[in-house]
Amino acid sequence: MITLRNLTKRFGPLTAVHDLSLEVRKGEILGFLGPNGAGKTTTIKMICGLIKPTSGIVDFHFENLETKHHRSHLGYCPQDNIFWSKLTCKEQLNLVGRLYGMDSRMIRHRSASLLTQLGLKEKETVLAKKLSGGMKRRLNICLALIHDPEILIFDEPEAGLDPQSRVQVREFIKSLSEDKTVIITTHNMDEADRLSERVAIIDAGRLIKMDTPKNLKHSIGAGDILEIGLSGKAETWESLRSNLMQTFETVTIQEQKMFIKSSRLISRIPEISKIFNDFGVPLQEITLRENTLEDVFIHLTGKALRP
Repeated sequence: MITLRNLTKRFGPLTAVHDLSLEVRKGEILGFLGPNGAGKTTTIKMICGLIKPTSGIVDFHFENLETKHHRSHLGYCPQDNIFWSKLTCKEQLNLVGRLYGMDSRMIRHRSASLLTQLGLKEKETVLAKKLSGGMKRRLNICLALIHDPEILIFDEPEAGLDPQSRVQVREFIKSLSEDKTVIITTHNMDEADRLSERVAIIDAGRLIKMDTPKNLKHSIGAGDILEIGLSGKAETWESLRSNLMQTFETVTIQEQKMFIKSSRLISRIPEISKIFNDFGVPLQEITLRENTLEDVFIHLTGKALRP
């Protein structure tokens, strides 16, 4: 549906996006995963035509469509909510629908459907400025979808949402992929894992790796991860790590936590506990889990996914 070829954007001496090339498949949910400042938002703004790339190309593959008209086939929901504070929800959708050249009947139909799906039907005559933060976010999603675009782009779609709204928005985005192409940007690993069919890991404006969440997690090896809180002196932790490395596949220390990676770890916790006791380091809080996308990010970049 979309092809990015050597896309680069510079702001003075800063290169926000560096030689980015990838394809977005029709009918998929593609997640751009990376920390704030990684270049995600700059990339989608170039896709939407809101800013021009310094170099490189964004190609759209619509049927019987002139390139100059591609924006009418895009729906963009930015990270920061945008609305008219003195218009009601219904009036907002009517205004944006008219800007897209929609007729009144279609606007009424689309507005009623979107407001119902996103739990705002009872708020259709309420001024936007009086809505809660979560409702404002859901209204912005409605505004991005009023013209029934083929491609939907969400910048941090779950930002600022309470848990209930987060689940509602997540399920709604999943339902859209049945007949639309969806791009989301996020620095939330759980959001990317749950929503995306493929994930593009981006850091410092570069594409690090791109694949399905399952394949990305398998790419750093099979096995579980035991996460252990550390106390005491850092010198002791390093000696402890060196000892554990003789027995286990991977042992790393980061931010007062030790991460042990190996197969069948649950049966080896007593063994690990004895080694800790031998070094005079009592076991603190421990968590046994599978690989996550953050583990993949750390493996690929050598640092945790920054907020």
